[in-house]
Amino acid sequence: MTTPRTIQIFLPDGNPRGVRIAEITSRTVKVVQVPRAHLDAACERQELANVGVYFLVGETDSGLTQAYVGEAEDCAVRLRQHNKTKDWWTMALVCVSKTQDFTKAHVKYLEWFAHQEILATGRFRLENNTVPTKSHVSESVVADLMDHFDTLRILVSTLGYPFFDRIQTVSVAERLVCKGKKAQAYGEYIDDGFVVFAGGIANREIAASAKANMQPVQTRLLEAGVLEALDAETLRFAKSHVFPSPSQAAAIVLARSANGWVEWKYPDGRTLDEVKRYVPGPDETPTCLNLG
Repeated sequence: MTTPRTIQIFLPDGNPRGVRIAEITSRTVKVVQVPRAHLDAACERQELANVGVYFLVGETDSGLTQAYVGEAEDCAVRLRQHNKTKDWWTMALVCVSKTQDFTKAHVKYLEWFAHQEILATGRFRLENNTVPTKSHVSESVVADLMDHFDTLRILVSTLGYPFFDRIQTVSVAERLVCKGKKAQAYGEYIDDGFVVFAGGIANREIAASAKANMQPVQTRLLEAGVLEALDAETLRFAKSHVFPSPSQAAAIVLARSANGWVEWKYPDGRTLDEVKRYVPGPDETPTCLNLG
């Protein structure tokens, strides 16, 4: 079960698109969100001079969203270094202790654990060239760090970066299905879009009318290893992938323009539109649907 939380987001300069500081007031961890354009101002803040673990987020030239996880004894210094050496990132999220309790060993362990979790979640492509080293800390310290990590996880997701939010799967009998020609894929409508599960089959040859819009997306998914070629006509989802909308998910599966709200169907034949966007008439009694 999830636990209700109250999260405070402070705008130090009053700009909602500038630096934002998120915290659960009863916890000792805070996350400072730093747009790259506001790096100089952010680095003047005392929080960033502390020991911490940080994340860089941005897109590559091919449009792939990626992340980098690191740690530093002075996060402001490290971010300035990355500003000179890494071109692709647009946002940084820095996690520090409000009571300045983090040590080098603490953040190295959090960096290692965060790296493992981002890989396992599969939502972001990791830019790290090497696997972070796992520091040796006591069992009791690990327990405390996992509590801190839970706070970190909630805060970065609240700020719009669900690095650690696992894609919840449902049984095959409850999944939505999209079929066409040789394509057959299963998926689920979730909080931040539509997930197509690993193992699904997509048509490979894109319809001429949709090629201009869809070819770059298909290419990016192939480059990222989300899709892999099976033969001249089909592709396979090598890993689960979250699309921004049901329609983009259906279009990639069917290799043509598609309205995902009607292409994705539940096992009983109802479309996603009928279940999620159905509005009862004035004389109808709404029905509670158990869809897993």
